[in-house]
Amino acid sequence: MILDWLPPTLIGVLLVLAGIGAVRRVNLWRAGQAEKVDLLAGLLAMPKRYLHDLHHVVERDKYISRTHVATGGGFVLAMALVVLIHLFGVDSEILAWALLAALISMFCGALFVAKRRLNPPSRLSKGPWMRLPKSLLTFSITFFVLTLPAAGVLPEDFSLGAVGGWILTLVLSVLILLSLSEMLFGMTWGGPMKHAFAGALHLAFHRRPERFGGGRSTGLKSAVLGGKVHGVAKPSDFKWNQLLGFDACVQCGRCEAVCPAFAAGQPLNPKKLIQDMVVGFAGGTDEKYAGSPYPGVDVGNATGGANQIITEGLIHPDTLWSCTTCRACVEECPMMIEHVDAIVDMRRFLTLEKGSTPNKGAQVLENIIATDNPNGYSPASRTHWAADQNLNVMKDVKQTDVLFWVSDGAFDMRSQRILRAFVKLLKAANVDVAILGDEELDSGDVARRLGDDATFQNLAKRNLATLSKYRFNKIVTTDPHAFHCLKNEYGDFGSDALKDVEVLHHTTFLNRLVKEGRFNLNPFSGGKVTYHDPCYLGRYNGEYEAPRELLASLGIDIAEMERSGYRSRCCGGGGGAPVTDIPGERRIADMRMEDVTSTGAELVAVGCQQCTAMLEGVVEPRPVVKDIAEILAGQLKEEMH
Repeated sequence: MILDWLPPTLIGVLLVLAGIGAVRRVNLWRAGQAEKVDLLAGLLAMPKRYLHDLHHVVERDKYISRTHVATGGGFVLAMALVVLIHLFGVDSEILAWALLAALISMFCGALFVAKRRLNPPSRLSKGPWMRLPKSLLTFSITFFVLTLPAAGVLPEDFSLGAVGGWILTLVLSVLILLSLSEMLFGMTWGGPMKHAFAGALHLAFHRRPERFGGGRSTGLKSAVLGGKVHGVAKPSDFKWNQLLGFDACVQCGRCEAVCPAFAAGQPLNPKKLIQDMVVGFAGGTDEKYAGSPYPGVDVGNATGGANQIITEGLIHPDTLWSCTTCRACVEECPMMIEHVDAIVDMRRFLTLEKGSTPNKGAQVLENIIATDNPNGYSPASRTHWAADQNLNVMKDVKQTDVLFWVSDGAFDMRSQRILRAFVKLLKAANVDVAILGDEELDSGDVARRLGDDATFQNLAKRNLATLSKYRFNKIVTTDPHAFHCLKNEYGDFGSDALKDVEVLHHTTFLNRLVKEGRFNLNPFSGGKVTYHDPCYLGRYNGEYEAPRELLASLGIDIAEMERSGYRSRCCGGGGGAPVTDIPGERRIADMRMEDVTSTGAELVAVGCQQCTAMLEGVVEPRPVVKDIAEILAGQLKEEMH
C-alpha cells in the first residue's frame, strides 16, 4: 500500500504524546502530600484488583458489565497487538487474527455503548462523553481494515492503483489520528478515556488496599494534630494517591443516583464533587463539566488551583456539610473512589482551622468538649435511665462477660425504651452483663464526622483508658455509630484495651442468643414488616443478615424495600447532618419513609437509635417504627410461676 510509513508514524507519534501526557498527569498528582505505597506490589496486584474487585461492582449493572468486558478488554488486547503488528511490523498471521478478533469484540461493545448514549440516563455526563462511541467504532473499524492484509485476508500488495492507494492510505491515516487521539492522547491529557490510565494506577496505589480481595475498610484515618494545617485546605493538602483517585472518575454517575443529599435537593452531587477536585489540582474552572450540577448551583463559576483554598471559589462549604457520610457513593463507585474521606478531610479544615461548623454544629462540639455528650446533659445523669434496671457497674464488679456500651441514647427518652428492651432480653438470656455507668463518654462519632478530630481523639483515648481498667470478653451496643468507632477507629491509638475483645452490634449478639435457644419467644402477629438497614451497620460493617434472621425467627416474612441491603437509602441522620441542617427541597427521612410505605408495611424494624429518631420524625400517618430489640422483647413468653 502506498505511504505505508504513515500509519506506523502516526501511531508512534501519538504514543509519544500519550507518554508526555502521562508524565504531566503524574506530576499533577505529585503535588499532593506523601503517602507510603508499595509501588511494585501495587502494580502486581492491579490486574487481579481490576478483574475481580472492580468488576464485582461493575457486575451489578449487567448491561454495562458485558459492554465493558467487550469494549475495554477488546481495546487493551487490540492496542497491544496494534503496537506489535502496525508499529514494530511483527509478521504473524496468528497475531493478526487475534487482533481482528479483539477488534470485533471492541466493535460489538462499542455498539452497546452507542445504544446507551442514544437516550442516556440523567446521571451520565454528556458533552465529550457523547463522542466516545464514535471514537471506539472508528478505532475498531480502521484497524480492522488495516489488519486484513497482515491476516492474509487481502494480499500484502493489495492496491487500488496509485490514486486509490493514496486516498485509502490518507483516509485510514486520518481515521487513525481521530480514533487514537481519543484513545491514547486523551487518555493522559484529559478526555473521556482519562479514567483508563488513572483508574488502573488508582487500583494499584489505592489509599485503602484493605478493600481488595473481599476486605472492608471504612474507618476514617486519623488527622495528624499539631502540624501547620489541620485537614485539607488546598488540593495539594490531599495525599497524592487521593488526587490520583479523583482522576479515576469515569463520570458514570452511579454515586449521584444513590446520594440521599442529592435526591433531597441539597447542594451536593458526589460526581460533581470529584470533578471539582480534578479542577482543583489541575487548575481551571468547571465550565466544561457536562453532568448534573449541585442542586440549585450553576455550573461554570467554580475555579481552582493546586494551592488555592478549596472553599474559597471551588466548593461552597454547604456542599461539604450536606453529606450524611452514608457511603452509598463509595459502595456504588466502580472505580472505588473514596468520596467520604475527602469530604471529612475538608470538613476538618473548616472546623479545626476556621471554626466554621454551621448551624448547631459549633454548639454540639462545645457540648461534647464540656460535658462529653452532644446535647450538653450532665454526665452524672448518664445512668438515670437504668435506676430500676438493677445492672452491674464495671467499677463495682471489675469484670464481666458482656460490657453494654449504652451510648448517648441514655439521655433520650425514646432511645431509653430501646435500652430497656435490650436489657430485658439480656436478663431473659441470663447474660453476665455490666455497664460503665458515669465512666462512659461519648464515642466521638459526631465530633469526628463534623471534622473535629482533636475532640474525637481525646474522647477515644479517655474511653480506652477507662476500658483498660476492666476485663470483659465482648462489647455490645445498640448504636451502630458507636459500634463502628469502637470496632474500626479506636484501634489507631495504640491501646490494648480492646485486644481480644469482640465488638458487636446488639442485633448480631441477639441473633447468637436466639440460635443458642436462650429465649422463649411467641411468633409475631402484628402485620406486615419491613426492615431499614442502618448505614453504619450495613455499608460500614457488612452486617445485613443478623437483623433479618432475628425477624425471621419470629416468623416475620420481611417485605423488603426496593433500596435495601448495601443499597439501603440513608435516614439522613449520619455525619452530623441533623446538626448542620443544610436546607434542601425535601427531607431525607421523608423519602425513606416513602420507601417504607411503598411496601405496604405497618411496621418498620430498625437497628439504630438515630434511624429511629429520624424516621419517627416523619409526620404521621406513617408506619410504626421499632428497634428490633423492642420487637423481640415484646415477643418474650412470660414465665409462669
